[in-house]
Amino acid sequence: MEPDLFTAAAEERQEKDPTSSPLAVRMRPRTLDEVVGQQHLLKSGSPLRRLVGEGAGGPAGPSSVILWGPPGTGKTTLAYVVSKATDKRFVELSAITAGVKEVRAVIDGARRATGGYGKETVLFLDEIHRFSKAQQDSLLPAVENRWVTLIAATTENPYFSVISPLLSRSLLLTLEPLTDDDVRGLLKRALTDERGLKGAVALPEEAEDHLLRIAGGDARRALTALEAAAGAALDKGEQEISLTTLEETVDRAAVKYDRDGDQHYDVASALIKSIRGSDVDAALHYLARMIEAGEDPRFIARRLMISASEDIGLADPTALPIAVAAAQAVAMIGFPEAALTLSHATIALALAPKSNSATTAIGAALDDVRKGLAGPVPAHLRDGHYKGAAKLGHAQGYVYPHDLAEGIAEQQYAPDALKDREYYLPTRHGTEARYADAVEWTRKHLGRKRS
Repeated sequence: MEPDLFTAAAEERQEKDPTSSPLAVRMRPRTLDEVVGQQHLLKSGSPLRRLVGEGAGGPAGPSSVILWGPPGTGKTTLAYVVSKATDKRFVELSAITAGVKEVRAVIDGARRATGGYGKETVLFLDEIHRFSKAQQDSLLPAVENRWVTLIAATTENPYFSVISPLLSRSLLLTLEPLTDDDVRGLLKRALTDERGLKGAVALPEEAEDHLLRIAGGDARRALTALEAAAGAALDKGEQEISLTTLEETVDRAAVKYDRDGDQHYDVASALIKSIRGSDVDAALHYLARMIEAGEDPRFIARRLMISASEDIGLADPTALPIAVAAAQAVAMIGFPEAALTLSHATIALALAPKSNSATTAIGAALDDVRKGLAGPVPAHLRDGHYKGAAKLGHAQGYVYPHDLAEGIAEQQYAPDALKDREYYLPTRHGTEARYADAVEWTRKHLGRKRS
């Protein structure tokens, strides 16, 4: 890295007094072998191993990489390890504070370092998804010509948040959520390590289990909670962190959900698919995650309205009115009471009989129209109210259904090209069985031939 005067002073202070840094910072791995989890990225010959100088080298230099994963899985940690292990020039930027000017300055410095004394540059860019397209474009020449080797980190799906040219010039490395065993090992190390709590307190099993639950696979959150609980225990003169102390210190569990990221869509998708699959308990779980993460209740209600028509339809015609009523209610009351209304609607939709016939019907009809299967409206159905319509044959021969005893006339309604098309294919689930009988009867009395 290339610290300024204040950064250098802060690092010097941390070296003299390590406890001035948060526990999560102090416990950062110093080598790739100390990294918890992500073993699929740390095999011999992997891009990260090559970035720290391991491997044979030769004409194939290390590739730029994009690290994608949830918070707390080690993206920044991996970059930190590279910065300590490599003999290359290492520069760190954050997309929150940096712009094109700063990126160009790094690239200019990298070209001077390479040309002047053969020193390669590694650029770590945190939260690259916050860069605009133009800002990401500014990285392309440097990455393509390998003036810098880029390590970019993001919590958002790179296929949505990183421009395609940059993706194609980099390797995408996906970090997996840490397992409970991964986090447990990290906690045990932090309790005893000289950089950590040095054995000052113990963590009983029941407190450890609760800490794992509230961490939600986030190593940073686990260490932050451990440090807070340890401080509270030591203030009480206790030598171990009791479950009571931990609960008093850390109020709520981590929710793996980012309203502005791809998890927003993943959890919403899981909610709808659970409703479609009639798993009311799973649906309520995903609903709770969205509520706890502060999701806009109107967004949830809109998804429920779509589900009511897409997945339930006429199998339960009350599903859509329930979803619409829920949307109107949450718009009026908001959280926290809106949670009750959303629960009401979610349960009703999950347990309703299912039919996607309305979805497939309009899909098939639209497909035909887009293929050009249309044709003129039959003459007897055309508007006959204007002067001269009769001379054109419009509305002539139309039979008014209400004049007939059964209320249905055997006449053609669809254009000639589509006269025997059947788009609506009802199931016999729930109330739709009645519609299945009705459509069979009406098609017969319309004189339709079976397609």
